[in-house]
Amino acid sequence: MHDNAWDYIDGRFLHPPVPDGEVAQQDPSDLDLERPPLPYAHAHVEAAVTAARAAQPGFARLGHDARAELLTRYKAEVKAHRDAIAQTISQEVGKPLWEARTEADALATKVDLCLGPGAAFTATEDIPSLPGQIRHRPLGVVAVVGPFNFPGHLPNGQILPALLAGNTVVHKPSERTPGTARWIAVCLERAGLPKGVFNVVQGPGPIGSALCAHRDVDGVLFTGSARVGRVLVAGNLDRLDRLIALELGGKNASIALQDCHLEATARAVAFSAYVTAGQRCTATSRLIVQRAIAEPLCERIAELAQGLRIGHPAQPDTFMGPLISEQARTHLWKAQAAARSEYEERVAGGQAQVPGRRGYYVKPALRVARTAHTHLAGYSDEELFGPDLAVYVVDDLDEAVAVANASRFGLAASIFTNERSAFEHVAEGLRVGLVSWNRPSAGASGRLPFGGVGESGNLRAAGIHAGLCCTFPLSVLLEPAGGPGPASWPGFPA
Repeated sequence: MHDNAWDYIDGRFLHPPVPDGEVAQQDPSDLDLERPPLPYAHAHVEAAVTAARAAQPGFARLGHDARAELLTRYKAEVKAHRDAIAQTISQEVGKPLWEARTEADALATKVDLCLGPGAAFTATEDIPSLPGQIRHRPLGVVAVVGPFNFPGHLPNGQILPALLAGNTVVHKPSERTPGTARWIAVCLERAGLPKGVFNVVQGPGPIGSALCAHRDVDGVLFTGSARVGRVLVAGNLDRLDRLIALELGGKNASIALQDCHLEATARAVAFSAYVTAGQRCTATSRLIVQRAIAEPLCERIAELAQGLRIGHPAQPDTFMGPLISEQARTHLWKAQAAARSEYEERVAGGQAQVPGRRGYYVKPALRVARTAHTHLAGYSDEELFGPDLAVYVVDDLDEAVAVANASRFGLAASIFTNERSAFEHVAEGLRVGLVSWNRPSAGASGRLPFGGVGESGNLRAAGIHAGLCCTFPLSVLLEPAGGPGPASWPGFPA
């Protein structure tokens, strides 16, 4: 793949001529496998933005239909390279291969959503009674800063609507997933995208900071942690014109009411807590359960947690692979150790052994809070991004809502009950951006908006509304030449 160059600038894959540094690369599922380091250069940020700025006017003039045709060809390319893309995701993230294939498939599916129902939100709307129109214009140059956990799907869902609207893009992926970003560039290049329209700059956090602060960037679409999101906003206080769209984390609750289907609820909650080793922003990290069913539900979830297959991602029966890094594992274990003072351990967690592999494997954990309102700084108020589930026992629906809302995050929630009226009562009180009835929290539909409230983000740069974060509305009033205009203006000559 183009001499293994990582950066893609102005239609070419490039090595930094004089790297400012390099980032060590690991396969988190097998630390004995050697991978070449990732070199990076701050000069490539300037080169990428310059190329994107130069290409943007011409790309916008191509028109919607021509850009849609380019994305259709991109869809064919990602489908043709689906297996290689899935292998790269699995090796970089440690994601089980079945799950990585699902993510690779989503790259093509997103094209259909972007060109179909997604495009409707930014289509020109005629207002005959004025007469007038609502049009949408591209922001210009858009920076897409992606996460490690869905290195293909999440950036892809922002890159495509940005390109369709006539923006040019500079993508800065996680430094842990450079190969997935390179695949996106390869497929866009093979689709015939003009030079400079899509660019990739690789590297650690300072590369992303430099990109997001660049004077010629008009919009930033960021997916990542609330901590980095705060830094990003603080660094743009003098750029009131720059759109900053944040898709951040969650401390998501599943709420189990006493009339729920016990087995189905246990399976949905366990899946949401432990899939992707808990490394999903929509993962369930809190189970809020009514007292009457708390014990049998906890017992069943504990059984499921202890029966999960932890293994190498390539094994077809692996449900849960490793965490992304030693830093992530240490952070999780530190928080879990602190929780022992206020929570009863039902499933302890800890290190998981995978025969023949050294990796960042951990076991799922389940613990029960001493009270429904137990608060422990660094544990109950933070997104741990690992397979950890804390249980809070409540007596009624209103207490369940209060406990669920006792978080600075507000991304996703699931409610399990047989009664639609009970679901509506609880859903009405929740401060979240996504709510599901009798479904896992860890998942979302591309046909719906995606995002949260509080420290889970601001706009909806993912999901069906993504195009609204890549454009600005243009209000147009129309009048034929020589039209009558206002009937009279006081004091204005006739």
